[in-house]
Amino acid sequence: MSENSYRHILKYTGVFGSVQGLNVLLGLVRNKFVALILGPSGMGLVSLLNTTLTFMSQATNLGIATSAVRHVSELFDAGDEVQLRHYIKVVRAWCLVAAVLGMALCFVVAPLLDVLSFSWGNHTLHFFLLAPAVAMLAVTGGETAILKATRRLRSLAMVQVWTAVGALCLCVPLYYFFGEAAIVPVIVLTAFVSMVLTIVYSYRFYPLQLKGARQTLHEGIPMVKLGVAFIMASVVGSGSEMFIRFILNVKGNLDDVGLYNAAYMMTVTYAATVFSAIDADYFPRLSAVNQLTSSSNALVNRQLEMSLLMVAPMLVAFIIGLPILVPLLFSHEFLPIVSMTQLAALSMYLKVLTLPVAYLTLARGQSRAYFVLETLYYVFFVFSSWFCYVHWGLYGMGVALLAAHVFDLLMIHVYARRQFGYRVSHWVVLYALAQVGLGVLAFGVTFIQNQSVYWGCGVLLFAVSLIFSLSVIRRKI
Repeated sequence: MSENSYRHILKYTGVFGSVQGLNVLLGLVRNKFVALILGPSGMGLVSLLNTTLTFMSQATNLGIATSAVRHVSELFDAGDEVQLRHYIKVVRAWCLVAAVLGMALCFVVAPLLDVLSFSWGNHTLHFFLLAPAVAMLAVTGGETAILKATRRLRSLAMVQVWTAVGALCLCVPLYYFFGEAAIVPVIVLTAFVSMVLTIVYSYRFYPLQLKGARQTLHEGIPMVKLGVAFIMASVVGSGSEMFIRFILNVKGNLDDVGLYNAAYMMTVTYAATVFSAIDADYFPRLSAVNQLTSSSNALVNRQLEMSLLMVAPMLVAFIIGLPILVPLLFSHEFLPIVSMTQLAALSMYLKVLTLPVAYLTLARGQSRAYFVLETLYYVFFVFSSWFCYVHWGLYGMGVALLAAHVFDLLMIHVYARRQFGYRVSHWVVLYALAQVGLGVLAFGVTFIQNQSVYWGCGVLLFAVSLIFSLSVIRRKI
C-alpha cells in the first residue's frame, strides 16, 4: 500500500483518531472530576500553570521535537542504519542540554512569572516546582520525534493511551484528598509518567548510547539552528495563550479563565482526533517528498480531503450536542460557555483546511517563514481576543477564535501558493463548500428555541454530513 494513498491516510488517521478519541474521553472524565472537585477557579489555576509549563518548555526545548523529525526521517528513508543510530545519539545529547537549560531558567524566572500571572498572593513556589516537569518534557519531546521519524506509529499511539490513563489515575485521588494543593504535584507526576513511557518504547527500538555524545554535539548544530525558529514560534504561541489567560484573569477573574479553558479544550481537543494523525504520520511523509512540488501538492490535497471528511460530521454533532455535553462533562456551572463553544467550533473547519498546508513550510525547513507566519497569527489572535472579550465577554472569545482562524487560513494558503506553487484541488473546494456549509447551518440551528425543532434539524444535518463523508471516502479508497 502506498504511503501517500487515500487508504494509508484513512488507516493512520483512524488509528490515531481512535487513540486520540480514547485520550479525549479519558481527558473529559478527568476534567469532569476536576470540575466537580476544584470548580471553575481551580480549573483556572490548573490552566494558568499548565499554560506556563508549556511556555517554559517550548522556550527551552531548542525546537528538537520538531526539527529532529525532518533529518531523522530522511536518514530512515535512506535506509542508513548506522548513520540513523548515530544521529539519534546526537538528538538525545541535545535533549539533555535542553532539559538542564529549561530547569535552570524556570528556577530563575519563577518570581517574574508570579508577578505577571497573579494580582493576589505569592505563587512563586508553584512556578519553582514546575522546573522538573520542564526538564522531563524536553526528554519526552526528543524521544517522541524519534518515534515519529522512524514511523513507530503504533508505539507512539500506545504511549499516548497509557499517558492518558496514568494522568487520570493520578489526578482524581490527589485532587480529591488534597484539593488545589495537588495541582503542581499532578502536573509534575503526569510529565514523569509521559517521559518514562516514551523512553521505554523508544529505547526498545534504539537503545540509549550516550558514550562520546559530548563530542558529537556539534553535529546537531544545524538541527538546533532550524529549531530556533520553532522555539521562537512556540514561545510566541504559548506566550500568547498565557497572555490571553492573564487578560481574562486581570480584566475578569479566575472563573472566566476556567470557563474559557474548558471551552478551548472542548473545541480543540475534539478535532484533535484527526489533527494528531497529521502531526504523527503526515508530517514525516511530507518531509520525505518536500522537494517534489507535484508529489507534495498531491499529498497535501489528499490529506485535506480525508481530514475534512472525517472531522466534519463530528463537528456538526459537537455543535448540536453542546447543551448536553457541557453539564455532562463538567457541571452546570460551565453552562455559560455553550454559546461561545458553538461559535468557536466553526473555527475547526478552518483549521483542518489550514494545518496540512502549513506543514509545507516545516517540511521545506523554512524556519524563518514559519516563525513569521505563526507570529502574525498569534498577534492577530491576542489583539482580537482582548477587543472581543472587552466588548462581548466570554462569547467574544469565540468570535476572536473564529476571526483568527479565518485570518490564518487566508495567510497560509496565499503564502503556500506563492512560495511553493501549491494549488488547492477542486475536490477540496467542493468538499469544503458542502461540509462547512452544513456546519454553518448547524450553528444557525442553535438559535432555535423549540427543542423538538432544534434536535430534529440537528440530527438531520448530522446525518447529511455523515452520509456525504462516508460516500466520498468509500469512493476514494
